[in-house]
Amino acid sequence: MKYDAIIIGAGQAGPSLAERLTKEGFKTAIVERQLLGGTCVNVGCIPTKTLVGSARVAHLAQRAAEFGVETGKVKVDMRHVKARMDEVRGESNRNLTAWLEGMENLDVIHGHARFVSPTQIQINEETIEAEKIFINVGARARLLDIPSLPEVPYLTNSTILDLEVVPQHLIVIGGSYIGLEFAQMYRRFGSQVTIVEMADRLIPREDEDISKAVKEILQGEGIRLELGAECITLSSKSSGIGISVSCDHEVPPIWGSHLLLAVGRVPNTDDLGLEAAGINTNDRGIIVVDDELRTNVEGVWALGEVNGRGGFTHTAYNDFEIVVANLFSDYQRSVADRVDCYGLFIDPPLGRAGLTERAARDAGYKVRTAIRPMTRVGRAREFGETRGFMKVMVDAETDRILGAAILGLNGDEAIHGIIDVMSADLPYTSIQRSVHIHPTVSELIPTLLGDIQ
Repeated sequence: MKYDAIIIGAGQAGPSLAERLTKEGFKTAIVERQLLGGTCVNVGCIPTKTLVGSARVAHLAQRAAEFGVETGKVKVDMRHVKARMDEVRGESNRNLTAWLEGMENLDVIHGHARFVSPTQIQINEETIEAEKIFINVGARARLLDIPSLPEVPYLTNSTILDLEVVPQHLIVIGGSYIGLEFAQMYRRFGSQVTIVEMADRLIPREDEDISKAVKEILQGEGIRLELGAECITLSSKSSGIGISVSCDHEVPPIWGSHLLLAVGRVPNTDDLGLEAAGINTNDRGIIVVDDELRTNVEGVWALGEVNGRGGFTHTAYNDFEIVVANLFSDYQRSVADRVDCYGLFIDPPLGRAGLTERAARDAGYKVRTAIRPMTRVGRAREFGETRGFMKVMVDAETDRILGAAILGLNGDEAIHGIIDVMSADLPYTSIQRSVHIHPTVSELIPTLLGDIQ
């Protein structure tokens, strides 16, 4: 069957792209081999942040006495926690499914899509074709490349969502964003938690002061950290899972009840038949695209995590916006125009925008900085959440903000004022001289910028 456009994958970019294509008169097919909504709706942002919400309530209940509130003994019912998560993500999936299936001019096809030519896709035994094809297949959890892995039971960011019990001792391999969120979450549910990280610090992508502060937050909640784990081996017995983190075989292993692998992501490109279409990937399987998300093959685009240009739900949606602007509007948009931004959703969260200080200096900028601890933020003191700090980096020659980090109460929300100023390419003084609402976290950003050194 022939279509005007085919979308492979119904993740964050796919459904909105389908809506726009069909409204433009394109007969469109969207192909999904698993659940509509992709990672974010089903095993990513929505379910995990729902769990984070439950974990935060448990944490606050345990701290209630600090605020003069008596609660009694706090108990977590993991079955109830999971049921709540299932309802939230289930509703999201149902709403999305109804939206797509009710969309005029769109065929929703369930099955595994493979290229058989640059314009033809095979799904099960059927072949469909189109002059425009959009790849939105996302990524999955990367597994450890160690011989002992097949011998032990392990969880990924997807399968851990099936748990209906609180692990006695959760071992997390991976000290980056996904691993840290699950580690703190299950610690607050009542698990003993150990994080194993091969690097010498957590989230090594960030500046060292951020890594240090996050380390202190997690250790302050009783999480054990094993950093610089050069040699990782696994073993299993009836009583649990053992992990050795030292090259010295005399050092005894750490034993836990459950093991979570959080060591990165792998793009879902190995079984798409990309070679039949001549679509280029890099050595990690990521589809190579230009700043307008076009592959090397005419008429084929790649959006979302599979193109390696963002890896987040918000960047996937922005990919959709870039593609439709360039197809249907009289102005051009580009990946190069967006400000890199993301969050680490531990509690308190980290909101990040632009470059790290290290990256800015490595790029040759003359950097001016300002830092303010959350202990000096009134809203943080009022809520008993004074962990973390704010930090901003400015180009000394242009007064443009190069990057910022807000690790603290509402940091994932407060960062957006800085993102907006960076996107508008305005000097930092444009926000420094603005008036913000009191009492909020954001109100301290103009004051912070006044401290630029």
